[in-house]
Amino acid sequence: MTEFIPPGTQFCALPSPFPMKRGGALHGARIAYETWGTLNGARDNAILIVTGLSPDAHAASNAGNAEPGWWEQMVGPAKPIDSDRWFVICVNSLGSCKGSTGPASINPQTGETYRLDFPELSVEDGADAAAHVVRALGIERLACIIGNSMGGMTALAFMLRNPGLARSHINISGAAQALPFSIAIRSLQREAIRLDPDWNHGKYDDAHYPESGMRMARKLGVITYRSALEWDGRFGRVRLDSDHAGDDPFGLEFEVESYLEGHARRFVRRFDPNCYLYLSRSMDWFDLGEYGREQDGNRNDRAGNPGSGGVRAGLAGIRVERALAIGVQTDILFPLQQQEEIAEGLRAGGAYSEFLPLPSPQGHDAFLVDIARFGPAVAGFLATL
Repeated sequence: MTEFIPPGTQFCALPSPFPMKRGGALHGARIAYETWGTLNGARDNAILIVTGLSPDAHAASNAGNAEPGWWEQMVGPAKPIDSDRWFVICVNSLGSCKGSTGPASINPQTGETYRLDFPELSVEDGADAAAHVVRALGIERLACIIGNSMGGMTALAFMLRNPGLARSHINISGAAQALPFSIAIRSLQREAIRLDPDWNHGKYDDAHYPESGMRMARKLGVITYRSALEWDGRFGRVRLDSDHAGDDPFGLEFEVESYLEGHARRFVRRFDPNCYLYLSRSMDWFDLGEYGREQDGNRNDRAGNPGSGGVRAGLAGIRVERALAIGVQTDILFPLQQQEEIAEGLRAGGAYSEFLPLPSPQGHDAFLVDIARFGPAVAGFLATL
């Protein structure tokens, strides 16, 4: 059980106890974060970035850590999220193993690692924790909250549960509720981990770590993070050299298999399996339709679906001045209609809200790599603030 905390990480203590949406509370919990730029005298130039499942708070290099971050090309001086103008904050999600309190952390009440004794985690808990960091930094209102992937869910929950704390919003490849396909994929990922004998009901250690389960979970994830179009263009049917095939008659044969294997092996010992399970399940549980159905008298939509109408009402309950929802046509994990739904729902709530579909071939991960498309879109929106 290990936490992986980048150098230069800062910490914000959460209120103790910190109540959780689905019951229970955390004691002595904290959130890891990093910052770029300078908060101005009016304290109105702050931007908050909330992340996907696996990233840490180190979005880009800074004074505390010169190593490139996971969004290095997007955050920094003269970059799309320009730290010469903005005070940028990136938080590591509650429940993660990258500095914020999660299943891999020590429970101060027992002196032992939480493991599966960690309370049930929801996206809303991560949103509440991020909001506390913002207020603890003396910020009464963010200029913008930016959420990627799971962070897009977190940002929506943040704005709904903290009215007025953000003036504008950029939602990148996010969603207002988990769709069946995405739930199915994440369910298989969790099953792969739980069926590994070394998982041992969450009681593993470095010597007995569920490596096979984590490898399979990561491979499944990576397959859905990119598009079939990219897989074909990048690897085609190119085979490995015969001397790399090994003795296993069913072993790695194609370059795409080798890529997945290498990617998975780099990940497995850098992320805690229990944290992966908790964060993954929190995404499946997320549904803004819960809030919408409360406001809308539990009415169904025109098709008789209890989810869609509730989601629209839930989004319309968010109060924000401006919003931009960006999606990618090749994203199968958070498909384009989900970002269009966000833009329309926020517009129904009174926001000046735009939807921007991008033609990137790189699927759900495009926001991490296709900066040529995403950079101008983000910079253009921020220039209007």
